Amino acid sequence: MSVRPFRIDVSDAVLDDLRARLLNSRFTTASSDEHWAGGTDPGYLRDLVAHWAGGFDWRAAEARLNSFPQFLAEIGGRDVHFVHVRSKAAEGALPLVLTHGWPSSFVEMLPLVGPLTDPAAHGLDPSVSFDVVIPSLPGFAWSQTMAGHFTRGGVADLWHELLTGVLGYERYGVFGGDIGGGVSMRTATQYPDSVVGVHTIHPPFPGKFDPEPTAEEEAFMAAEKAYDVNDQGYSEIMWSRPDTIGAALIDSPAGLAAWIVDKYHDWTDDFAATWDHDTLLTMLTVYWASGSIGTSFRQYFDYEHNKPGSPITVPTAVTLSHEPVMANFPRSIAERASTDLRHWSEPKRGGHFLPIEEPELVAGELRTFFGPLR
Repeated sequence: MSVRPFRIDVSDAVLDDLRARLLNSRFTTASSDEHWAGGTDPGYLRDLVAHWAGGFDWRAAEARLNSFPQFLAEIGGRDVHFVHVRSKAAEGALPLVLTHGWPSSFVEMLPLVGPLTDPAAHGLDPSVSFDVVIPSLPGFAWSQTMAGHFTRGGVADLWHELLTGVLGYERYGVFGGDIGGGVSMRTATQYPDSVVGVHTIHPPFPGKFDPEPTAEEEAFMAAEKAYDVNDQGYSEIMWSRPDTIGAALIDSPAGLAAWIVDKYHDWTDDFAATWDHDTLLTMLTVYWASGSIGTSFRQYFDYEHNKPGSPITVPTAVTLSHEPVMANFPRSIAERASTDLRHWSEPKRGGHFLPIEEPELVAGELRTFFGPLR
């Protein structure tokens, strides 16, 4: 295993090619007079692409990202990209792994770094601080794809090796949502002697319901299924034909933007407040410059290779995201999956990308849960 410093350094040639493609973009006609009814609104997309081509300063965004120390660790012959920021507080900081989901990246977690690693500078109690590790999932940003199938358990193995074998930590906490939540839960079940606690914004599901679901649980699952009827078109094609859609999106930055912005708009609690053009384009340019949109689909294509989850026995916390698919989530479902559910919070704000939507809220929740576990 080896670790080497990493800096994002997108070449001028890549940026020039990106700008040329943006300037030559073609746009579809809206399918409805109702904005966003048929997916990403063409008028919004046209404005976003124009700003990407002529107003967005990637070099400034790149410098901001590079202000966070980044590394590549070779694990099993594959590079894992990660941010690693040590606590500025006293000794004894808890290592904490923050894992993003799709369509996201390590960028989502960066607003948490300051409050968690330097609490005194943010007016917080310096006695609760963390060493923060933010890996890019395999096939995302500058992490290479996995050697075998992308499974949450396989990523958990990578994360454990990164934390213990590479960085030398013995005990650590895990946090995430979406895929990152699944990876965090698998890390907790596979390495309970090392994981002090798991915190997620999307609650755990049991591998099977025994006894049978209650009426409240049945109602939630029926509502979730009904929501997916209009929402899951994106996942159906990524499960079944990732290389087909990937070919289109890796060739067209406007298409890439439309594909990703559609989910940001639907899954963010307050889209306009969270995703100003520059924040959105930073995320999009990471996907474009790293050429990772197609490989980010691997976890969908390989989904059937995930094994049923085991009960989580380490301390567990849920800060429930405020998005339609999570509405009325019964705590009892999470209690079926976790034998030690210690913290349950429903803040009623902040959606699928909670760390970037409500970083102060998330940092507070993490401090509250992990503080006593250090």
